[in-house]
Amino acid sequence: MSQIFEIRAAQSADVESLFALENASFEYDKLTKRRIRYWISAPNAIFMVACDNSTQGLGKVMAYALVIMRKGSRSARLYSIASDKSARGHKLGERLLLAAEAAAVEQGLLFMRLEVAIDNQHAISLYERLDYKQFGLYKEYYENKADALRMQKAIKQLFSKTFLPAYPWYQQTTEFTCGAAALMMAGAALDAQVVLTQNTELDIWRQATSIYMTSGHGGSHPIGLALAAKSLGMTAEVYINIAHTPFIDGVRSAHKKALLNAVHQQFCDKSSQAGIQLHYAEPDIQDLRDAIEQGKAVICLISTYQFDEKKVPHWVAITHIDDTCLYIHDPDLDEDENPIDYQHIPIAVEDFAGMATYGKQKLRTCLVLSK
Repeated sequence: MSQIFEIRAAQSADVESLFALENASFEYDKLTKRRIRYWISAPNAIFMVACDNSTQGLGKVMAYALVIMRKGSRSARLYSIASDKSARGHKLGERLLLAAEAAAVEQGLLFMRLEVAIDNQHAISLYERLDYKQFGLYKEYYENKADALRMQKAIKQLFSKTFLPAYPWYQQTTEFTCGAAALMMAGAALDAQVVLTQNTELDIWRQATSIYMTSGHGGSHPIGLALAAKSLGMTAEVYINIAHTPFIDGVRSAHKKALLNAVHQQFCDKSSQAGIQLHYAEPDIQDLRDAIEQGKAVICLISTYQFDEKKVPHWVAITHIDDTCLYIHDPDLDEDENPIDYQHIPIAVEDFAGMATYGKQKLRTCLVLSK
């Protein structure tokens, strides 16, 4: 009897079959039974299987595709895909991936990303046939130290294919140096004399810190970052929609408020002496897009609420802007996360408008940098 394949969502009853398929398909980087169970029920996962529903197959899982979604991002990531050797020729990988893409589009996602071993020509050919485009290389990505190609597809056909530029990424090493890390990435993209080390990160933070923020160490003041950029040989224009002290609404102590005001005034005085342009206006996305197209770099303050629901001010580098999305490099890598998921994160323009505001002040600020 010929094989009849059904594409459906993975179920808890599939764990044993999926685990057997995993072990038969991979030598390294294999999913455990525990992780398979987790991803089947995880709200941020799309787990599709292809089953043989012929009399002989009796519902056996012959292939699967696992896609992971990140909160606040419009991109999904193909985490793993596998097919039983006996099912070759039935295009199960292609059918599963297309089904996963459709499910991701239903969730409002715009892009699918994946990694594939550089020597896995069979898989690369499949992805290229389905319009995935290479946009980078991840060195020693797999457990066996093999390199991985980074590929992406615009899964919602309404949106044009996007060119993603090469852009350095740096992971902040403390909870309070996102501004420094964002400035470092932008400086490196401009080919300025910026060394991507912790020493540089801390030097920038010391120059730019606002002293106090919501709690703990101070974060980076936009004008302070502009002054730090100047010391690194860059020119910076500051866009900020308020003329009074930023971040002060998150501080209750009168003493701390006075210090924040004093630091803000110092930054304003120093920026005037240094000839730094301050634009007391909301950053306009089209202006930022024009700046990037002119070869300038942009870093922006956002609220992390859409990522972690914590409403923390956070600096990111904007790497590209097109008609539908802004793309950001996020320096704040969560533990056990993959750095590639924090690079060129696509944010829909309409989503970014709400993300790029912070606090009761509705603070909006960014820096436009040039060498």
